[in-house]
Amino acid sequence: MMVHLSIVMPVYNESRTIRAAIERVLAVDYPCPVELIVVDDGSTDATLPVLRELVGRGLRLVVHARNLGKGAAVRSGVAEARGSHMIILDADLEYSPDDIPAMLDPVLRGRADHVFGSRVFGVNTRYQSFRFAVGGRALTLAANVLYDSCLTDMHTCLKLLPVADFRALTLSEDGFGLDTELTARLIRGGVRPYEVPVSYDGRSVAEGKKINWRDGLRCLSILTRVRAERRPQPLSYATTTRTPHVAAVVVTPVAVEVEQAPRSLGGDERPLAI
Repeated sequence: MMVHLSIVMPVYNESRTIRAAIERVLAVDYPCPVELIVVDDGSTDATLPVLRELVGRGLRLVVHARNLGKGAAVRSGVAEARGSHMIILDADLEYSPDDIPAMLDPVLRGRADHVFGSRVFGVNTRYQSFRFAVGGRALTLAANVLYDSCLTDMHTCLKLLPVADFRALTLSEDGFGLDTELTARLIRGGVRPYEVPVSYDGRSVAEGKKINWRDGLRCLSILTRVRAERRPQPLSYATTTRTPHVAAVVVTPVAVEVEQAPRSLGGDERPLAI
């Protein structure tokens, strides 16, 4: 199965960083075809005009008429994905798309289908707050205890997985909790992600970080709820080899506006190569 990657970028009021974030994605030399899907989640600043200006560079744009939350934005983006695999990348510049090729390597070599980018190996990492760093490690420990897993960084944004596996899961969280729900359902279903070191340059609340202690409590609640379910949701995946995936799309209905640049491949339905 040939690997095509869909990069899904949820955006809300990121006019300060969005242009640089997209330029970084476009500048990377990827080892497989890639498409970039940006979802504007009802931004009220100058984010949307910048995105419309950049559509000609090859990105595909999905627009929410109002703010629905990061989880809803991610689901809308995945609904438009044409790739075999996907990864979520925030537009706040905390993570670098330069790390994506290294995450693709285990997939391309047939070693794993689910790859997490871990920030806690001490490689090119900077946290702005001790409490954020410790909170993330504490919640990762809670997940490992609840699910008998051995993750080092549950809350990394960079999670690479088959698009079909994402769609096979009934994900209901509209906010930041989607990240926790996705991880919980994957490891509840038996997935043990391959972890690759990635860089991280965390921003402070003053710089626009939107997560707070309430999100941590919500995360713990989601971990407990998913663990208490009688049966894990079935996944049509292979943990060490790539096989065709067949799954139904499970997406909350959302009125969206989809904009994209004209294709240069004469109607070819494959993901655009950046």
